[in-house]
Amino acid sequence: MSDEETKPEAAVKPAVEPTAAPAPATTPAPEAAAPAVEGAPKKEAKRDIFAEIGGGEEEIKIHKAKGSKNVLRGIVHVTATFNNTLVSVTDASGNSIGWSSAGKMGFKGSRKSTAYAAQVVSQDACRQAMGHGLKEVDVRVKGPGSGRESAVRAVQGLGLEILSIRDVTPIPHNGCRPKKARRV
Repeated sequence: MSDEETKPEAAVKPAVEPTAAPAPATTPAPEAAAPAVEGAPKKEAKRDIFAEIGGGEEEIKIHKAKGSKNVLRGIVHVTATFNNTLVSVTDASGNSIGWSSAGKMGFKGSRKSTAYAAQVVSQDACRQAMGHGLKEVDVRVKGPGSGRESAVRAVQGLGLEILSIRDVTPIPHNGCRPKKARRV
């Protein structure tokens, strides 16, 4: 009887061992991945607008431009009007290396002049410029729109070092005749 008992046990043990062996091997992998996932949001304190829109959390992706210019320092021109927001990134001599507008990013009508649109536009323009190697920027803000501050914050949020912020809104000094008054 001991031989018969040994045989069924021997038959049962090989069937159990192969199924039990892979389970412990796969179990530590998710546990090892869990701390890495928990560590990722702590490491990535900056929120990405495009990741929020898409529904997933991704790292900031900078694609190297085809004709890369290796520009380390540039100027971000933010034009915030009551109807639109435009962001243009140039090198020190004024050659454009990236631009974006609220209309280009898919905003229409009154949504083009919002602070959120300015944030998305600024991120898009700066990503294009970062593909050319941009690291440090001077920011020049023009116009009275609501996207002035949020555009500058978006530039800073992408990791570009802001060296200076200047308001270059044109102010008349009784030089030319003003436009006729708007009739509402």
